[in-house]
Amino acid sequence: MNNSYIDEPMIEAYVYETSQIVETLEQLMISSEKDGIFSDDAINEIFRFMHTIKGSSAMMMFDVISTLSHKVEDIFFVLREEDNVEYDFTLLVDVILESIDFFKIELMKIKEGETPDGNVEELIEKVSEYHAGIKGEDKSKTARGKTAKSKAASKPEETEKQKYYIAPSKTKVNAKCYKANVKFKKDSEMENIRAYTVIHNIVDLVEEVVYKPNDIIDNDQTIDEIRANGFKLACQSTALEEDVRTYLEGIIFLESLEFEEIPAEEYQQLAREYKDEEIAEEIKIPKTSKKYVEKKVKAETTTSTKQSIISVNVEKLDNLMDMVGELVIAEAMVTQNPEVTDLEIESFDKSSRQLHKITGELQDLVMAIRMVPLSTTFMKMHRIVRDMTRRLEKDVALEVYGEETEVDKNIIEKIGDPLMHLIRNSLDHGIESEEVRLEVGKNSKGTITLEAKNSGSDVLIIIKDDGKGLDKQKLYDKASLQGIVNRPFKDMSDKELYNLILHPGFSTKEQVTEFSGRGVGMDVVAKNIESVGGTVLVDSEFGVGTTVILKIPLTLAIIEGMNIKVGDTRFTIPIVTIRESFRPKDSEIFEDTEGNEMIMVRGLCYPILRLHDFYEITTEIKTYNEGILIMVEDDDRSCCVFADELLGQQQVVVKTLPDYVKKYKQVKGLGGCTLLGDGNISLILDVGEFDLSKVDNNVKV
Repeated sequence: MNNSYIDEPMIEAYVYETSQIVETLEQLMISSEKDGIFSDDAINEIFRFMHTIKGSSAMMMFDVISTLSHKVEDIFFVLREEDNVEYDFTLLVDVILESIDFFKIELMKIKEGETPDGNVEELIEKVSEYHAGIKGEDKSKTARGKTAKSKAASKPEETEKQKYYIAPSKTKVNAKCYKANVKFKKDSEMENIRAYTVIHNIVDLVEEVVYKPNDIIDNDQTIDEIRANGFKLACQSTALEEDVRTYLEGIIFLESLEFEEIPAEEYQQLAREYKDEEIAEEIKIPKTSKKYVEKKVKAETTTSTKQSIISVNVEKLDNLMDMVGELVIAEAMVTQNPEVTDLEIESFDKSSRQLHKITGELQDLVMAIRMVPLSTTFMKMHRIVRDMTRRLEKDVALEVYGEETEVDKNIIEKIGDPLMHLIRNSLDHGIESEEVRLEVGKNSKGTITLEAKNSGSDVLIIIKDDGKGLDKQKLYDKASLQGIVNRPFKDMSDKELYNLILHPGFSTKEQVTEFSGRGVGMDVVAKNIESVGGTVLVDSEFGVGTTVILKIPLTLAIIEGMNIKVGDTRFTIPIVTIRESFRPKDSEIFEDTEGNEMIMVRGLCYPILRLHDFYEITTEIKTYNEGILIMVEDDDRSCCVFADELLGQQQVVVKTLPDYVKKYKQVKGLGGCTLLGDGNISLILDVGEFDLSKVDNNVKV
């Protein structure tokens, strides 16, 4: 692997900008497909996108990307410039989306330090055929163009890397000579770069080319010369004169073109003239140049003034978040130092409160910077629905709501695959075929709803379909055959039955298809969501549809926690999971039929979890009138945790548990750890991992 790509700032900028364009282009194609036609604005925008990709890729010498984008650009140039062009909209969308997929693969290669060398010939042939079709040409011209290109591509390896100047030699056998003068439109700007693009792309059709001015890349002053006299070039080519002329006539922002065939002697004379041209040490700028310079400076000043968004490497944001976390810990160490807390110093208390305020605001600011909307992730689902509906021959619409909802950057990267899997499941196994939907009285067109909304410190992502739903009896029968359940059907709640699809390897599909059925891989979805501190909730109504809710936190880095003490061990419980804390009376404690301790609070019964028994911690406090009960909840389950005492509320930085603890010890109920102000380590409790199976049976007395 060539890692030099990774360290190149220009490569990094190219990959970022091109990726953004490709994503926007894909969204534009999907939205245009819904309308059934390309609007004039869409055609212009797609044309500009392809022109940008072509130019930047040509400059970076990524020929496969540049060539394909150039061919696609040609199609939209025809749609843009000519009126009443008849074209197959559906086929064009398919071609563009196929090109987008190719761009994505090549960009991934570049990002990983590899060479973008994908086989693009077949795709270019398809694009060229489409281009010839809308222009009313026969395929022979396209074939001849391809032959010339193949000939250029088969040159010796030492000439594969294009030079700014291709030196002339003796006239090739059967080659004809041409000269041309290209003049660009007045508002085209950057004429020297446009001239270089002309030379870079014409090498596919010619054997040799020379041009004037010949320092267009190194000398910006050539802009004025090109504006005044045009861009002159001469070439030798074995291709047809019509092919060379057609290429030059298709130049972007072309104002006029002078093109003619010339004798070989005149070509050699022009070659010597252009090659031997020397640039004077002092170039006199024409009067129009000053105006251009002033206009350019003004434009740059205006642009820099209006610029309000910059791109920052994610690693820098991660480091910034880590530093803020260390700052929070350092602030706690200072303000909670035992030697200081025993002293009553008013000025210190005032300063510490101010420090806490500033630290909190800095933390909120950094977290806000890391927040990104879900819109990009949601938009990708449109492409999945579009492709799968065609292959499954189903008519399904995807409705998206709340895409402006924001979550942490690290979280959004981990929910893309689970979302894709859930959408695929809804399409493949949830939504019925049109015939079945009509038989049961439903609309022939199915609907999948993808919604995001805030809920306290969490974000809820809801995937809902109006398909056939989940059959509880069928789920139970399958689970029984696989040995997953050992209780009677009537003793299981709806939630327990629906959650069976989250078990590894569980599936209700009789046949394996290329798309996974609902339940296949759902355990992976649940694990991915749980890895970012989230949960998966499943609900369904047979014959009506299924709803899957992903409950994920806004951020993972810093949380508000309540520190508690059990013996010499410290624990931290996230504030969002605490309902209340209290010291019970002995009369409120009782045992159920299985000997488990329970407590009645306002007519409801809750199980009690003694932390010192659960984690085998030595402590002197074992009676309820000495300790404290903290009522915690996870989803719709609740229990009361018994601890020695509350130490107070504090912002804590979440650190992951060591691999040894996670892989080998596999201690339940721990979601991470943190460092307290006094230097002690506190274990962060994950209430969802406690065995709260009894809680669903809470009944009001």
